[in-house]
Amino acid sequence: MADAKALGAFVLSGVGVRVPPSAPCGAAHLSPARQLLESAGRKDGGMGLSFELDPPLTDDLRAAIVALWVDVTNAGGAVGFVPPVTAGDIGPTADAALDAVAAGRDHLLVGIDGGRPVALLFVADNGHALKDHWRVLKRVMVAPDGQGRGYGAALMREAATVAEKMGLAGLQVTVRAGTGTEDFYARLGYREVGRVPRALRVAPGDDRDEIIMWRGLD
Repeated sequence: MADAKALGAFVLSGVGVRVPPSAPCGAAHLSPARQLLESAGRKDGGMGLSFELDPPLTDDLRAAIVALWVDVTNAGGAVGFVPPVTAGDIGPTADAALDAVAAGRDHLLVGIDGGRPVALLFVADNGHALKDHWRVLKRVMVAPDGQGRGYGAALMREAATVAEKMGLAGLQVTVRAGTGTEDFYARLGYREVGRVPRALRVAPGDDRDEIIMWRGLD
């Protein structure tokens, strides 16, 4: 596969943190989730974006995810923090999210272009038997230099494909009001099903609603 060869060459290059090596793409390295869902190496349409589900969480990949998270936050993205942030601010939250992936509770979907992660989200388990038929998509992010290229929509389409192959009935996302991202999700089939008034305090005197959006997959 051409993409696998390109990524393999990049792994050998050992270039620094912000442009890390990707996970190996050979079948021998596929996690059980990736074997089941057959999402590794998928391409979205004609764009150069490919997807990896649950890649091995190497130190380089962890560092790259933190770097992406920092860049997205400092560009104004609503992914759990408010700018300015550093890797030290993001690190503990990222570690907890990635540890849940390593433990098999959650899944990590990464979009790769040019050999580097440019988009990602977490497919988070609810931790409740009565909610095991649906998941929450968390920390949906696209690199600032990838904005306007359709990466966000492609990432969400791939997440829906993953969820359908898992046999899920639906997906939930939560949105920080005032960012306009609810319109983005609405175009992808999500609808507002509730909101918590002033749930998110982004600054003194600046409380935002938390919007709950849902897409059924039945």
